[in-house]
Amino acid sequence: KETGSSGEYLDRLIQNRDSSVVNKFQKKYWKTKQTLIKVTGKKEDEHVVASDAELDAKLEVFHSIQRTCMELLKVIEQYQRRICCKSRKLKNIRLMKLSQSTGVYYCSKYQLALRKPLCRLYQEIETFRYRAISDTWLTVNRMEQSRTEYRGALLWMKDVSQELDPDTHKQMEKFRKVQAQVRTTKSSFDKLKNDVCQKVDLLGASRCNLLSHVLTTYQNRDQFQGPVVAEYINKTV
Repeated sequence: KETGSSGEYLDRLIQNRDSSVVNKFQKKYWKTKQTLIKVTGKKEDEHVVASDAELDAKLEVFHSIQRTCMELLKVIEQYQRRICCKSRKLKNIRLMKLSQSTGVYYCSKYQLALRKPLCRLYQEIETFRYRAISDTWLTVNRMEQSRTEYRGALLWMKDVSQELDPDTHKQMEKFRKVQAQVRTTKSSFDKLKNDVCQKVDLLGASRCNLLSHVLTTYQNRDQFQGPVVAEYINKTV
């Protein structure tokens, strides 16, 4: 009896182990299939897609913030190069036209004075990009992986449901396992989905505060020194 019991236990152990290995392969298969569907742009279940409408809208906002921050950094770089170039030209003009040296001096000084707030703006946006945007990007990546796993599990459950025979114990057991997998992946996806939505909202608010704060220095400097330059331009025109 002991030998028989040991043999049955060993058989169940091997069966469970084999079942676990098969489940892992099936999970990978359906996840890969979902990845291919996404990459190839094949049509997905409209109800599943509609349930992520709010998330997809947040992702569009995130990608817009990503893109516009990069564009702003490029514009600032170009602006700084032009300021340096104009300052050099004004310096040469000052040397050539001593009678207008005072006005040219103010113009040159004004151009160079703009560099400090521009440099600060560049540094602040660069820091924002490396920290806030990168952190959100990592969360978005984790969410996308989780979404792929969840939708892959849904495909798996749909496939199992089509062949389901309620009277067959083995098939019902398989269906319950897949159903449990769907619940697990959905729970993980919902959490990351919520994290992404919250982080994108915070990212948008942080960017507004950042630009509002940093640009104030630039605007104040422009308002203070701008009239001096304008007066010189009016005199020399």
